Order: sequence, then C-alpha cells, then structure tokens
Amino acid sequence: MTDTAFASGTSAVQAAERGSLQRASSAESKFAEAALDAHKRRGLQLAVRARWIALPIIAIFIVFLNPVWSVLYYHGILALLCLNGWFISRAGKVGRSRVELFLIFLDLLIMTYGLVVPNPFDSRVIPVAMQYRFDNFQYFFIILAAGTMAYSWRTVIAIGTWTAMMWLSALALVWWFSSPVPGLSEAVNTALGFSPELAEFFDPNSFVVRLRVQEAVVFVLVAVTLGFSVRRFNGLLRRNASLTRERANLSRYFSPNVVEQLSQNDEPLKQVRSENVAVLFIDIVGFTRLSAGMEPRAVIDLLREFHGRMEREVFRHHGTLDKYLGDGLMATFGTPVSGVRDASNALACAHAMRASLEIWNRERAKQGKPEIPAGIGIHYGEALLGDIGANRLEYAVIGITVNVAARLESLTRTLQARIVVSETLAQQVRAEQAEPGLLDGATRHPGQEVRGLDQPMTVLAWG
Repeated sequence: MTDTAFASGTSAVQAAERGSLQRASSAESKFAEAALDAHKRRGLQLAVRARWIALPIIAIFIVFLNPVWSVLYYHGILALLCLNGWFISRAGKVGRSRVELFLIFLDLLIMTYGLVVPNPFDSRVIPVAMQYRFDNFQYFFIILAAGTMAYSWRTVIAIGTWTAMMWLSALALVWWFSSPVPGLSEAVNTALGFSPELAEFFDPNSFVVRLRVQEAVVFVLVAVTLGFSVRRFNGLLRRNASLTRERANLSRYFSPNVVEQLSQNDEPLKQVRSENVAVLFIDIVGFTRLSAGMEPRAVIDLLREFHGRMEREVFRHHGTLDKYLGDGLMATFGTPVSGVRDASNALACAHAMRASLEIWNRERAKQGKPEIPAGIGIHYGEALLGDIGANRLEYAVIGITVNVAARLESLTRTLQARIVVSETLAQQVRAEQAEPGLLDGATRHPGQEVRGLDQPMTVLAWG
C-alpha cells in the first residue's frame, strides 16, 4: 500500500470519524435513555399485568365484604381502572408525556370518585362520612406500588401528592355538600358523652378529619421514599447501561468469546507482557487508482463495506481487531488471551477473507463495478502486549512480529499472491494440528528479502 493510498484512505476515514467524535459525549446519554426506555416498557407491561391480576382479586373480595347486587357498580369502576391502565401502557415513554400524566391523573380521579362518592344503586341509608371509615384508602397503595415498576421518581412522588390532594379535596367537598343523617350524632353523644374523643370517633356523621389528614400525610411520605428508591434504581440502571455500552464497545475490537473472558477477568490489560501471537495485515491493492475518480461518500461506503466484511471474518475466527489502517486493517490472534490454535485461526481467517472478497467481487461485477483486490500477510512470533497511553488508553501489540507481518502483506505485490505467510507461522499451524488442509495449495518461496530482517526468510503464498 503506497503512502498516497494510505493518506487518501486515512483522510477519508478521519473525515467520517470527526463528526462521531463530536457526538461521543451524547452517545452515552442516548444509550442510557434507550436502556431506561426498555426498562419502562417492561415495567409498564408488568404494571398492567399486576393491575389485571390485583383488580379482579379485589372485585371478588368486595363481594365477600358486601354480598349485594349493588356491588357491581364498583366492579364497573375496577373495569375502568383496568382499561385506563392499558391506555397508560400505550402512552408511556421516557421523558415527559402530557398524555401519560393525564391518564395517571385520571386513574387517581377514578379511584377517588369510586371510594368517596356513595354507590347510587345502593338503597341503604348510610352517612356519606362512612365512605371514609371503611379503610378504602389503602387501595391507593396498589396504584403507587405498580407505579414504581415503570415511572420516574418524579412521577412516583407526583402520584403521592396528587392522591393526597384529591383525597383531602374530596373530603372538603363532601363535608360541604353532604347532610348528616338525623339522630345518629345525638344518639352517640348520649351514649358516649363522657368522652368527646370516643363520641367523635364512633359518630357515623363524623369525618374524623385528623385521621383523613394522617392518611394523606403518610401516603405522601411513602411516595417520597419510594420515589427516591426509584431514583436510586434508575441511577444503577444508567450505570449498568454504561457498563453494557462499554462491553459493546469492547466487542468492536475483540471477538465475543474474548469479550466474555475479559468481562470475567479481574486482571488489568495494562500489565505489559510478551506472548506468541499471530499478526495479520490486509489492505486493498491499488486503492489510490481505484478511489481516484470516486466521490468521497462513495469511498467511505466502499471502505465501510470492505472493513465490515473483513472484520466479520476476524471475529468469526476468534481474532482481535487491532486497528483500521485506511484501506486495510490489522488483526491479532492470541490477544488478549492466548489460545491453542492462534496460528491456525489466523490462516483460516485469511482464507475466509479471500473467499469473502471473491463473493463480493462477483456481486460487484454484476453491478458493473471494478474488482477489489486485497493482499494479506501473516506472521507468528513473540510480541509485546499491553495498554499504552496515559489518559486515553489503547491496547497495543508491538514488536518485530508486527513489522514482519506488515512486510509480508507488501510482499503479495511482488509475488502476485493474495496471501503470504511466514514459514514460522506454517510450522506453528502444523504443530497445532487444529484444522487439516490449511496449508494445501501453498507455494514455497525461499530466500525472500524482508525489510527489517538481516536474513532472508522462506514464505508460503496462495494466489
């Protein structure tokens, strides 16, 4: 690959990367938002299922408490709550949604109406104040508990605040507009006149305002506590999303099985060490001539397609993508964790790359596009592994093995070959005995001069 071709490819890639680097700070936020959105969707589904389970149970239970036909009125209210829960699940999303907030408010309004307003189908004469004496307020905790599954901490606190306001506002309205049942208060005062507190408590016409305020205050305190618990959970979810994003970024460089090993490994990568690894270089032959008449966007699309296909083969053969090099790339096998068939994986990857290019070139030929030839060089030997850099780290593989692999890739032009590997790699492939036939069809070329080495070396080539 000439310096001009390398500069052309590199500048094109850098032009595409500059925009993504400027958006890097917002990418993490978007990833976290996506995780929160997925969490909320699952939470809403669970909340709806919980509601559809809890409310039918309540419907059966209130029949046990009040076995009269007029109880069907409350079944209708429970059905409305089930339906509204479904609407909430459809309107829910991360961030502010006026429709969702309105439906939540409507949810609480329906519940308050059902608990405070007397049953119009019940012919029994019961003081309106008694509606507050049946401990029905506890049903609001079901809505609050379900809300913690899906809503933000602000919404959970809002549910608590709105419930308290509705409950106390309904108390004020009912107290203002209702009329006490005559004779009940007088009878209670006659029986319990010695204790005004007991008389007030047992008076069917009394709303016992202090207890109603206590219910509202306790509910708000519980909602605030749960709200901050939800906030803490969402913070943990964001951090987990960040870890997931980091793992996804790691998978751009390492094969999935290596990522799995690294995620379970407590040893830091920055411990510098020497290992025997296989190093593979590939780049497009004649890229300068090929890209000369192309639009920059077309060049980028071409490189992306090429890199994508080659990257797939690297990961499929348990390799590590070390870096992109303009119109090529460097991959290593045996990093960051060495294996028992690193050399065989590298050579198998090279054959798979060549096959992938042949398929791609046949597709391009049908479209009237020129062929994309590429050269591949592989060497096996000792290299230095570890993180380099201070604040921004890069996992590096350096040493004479890397340099030789790059020179072998350049040697593909001289030998008119698609793949050139060192005799050292071939010997390691034989020693691994991992996949028979990998060396079939190779042509030996002894005495090849390789820049950077004092002695000529024997190489194997495939056309």
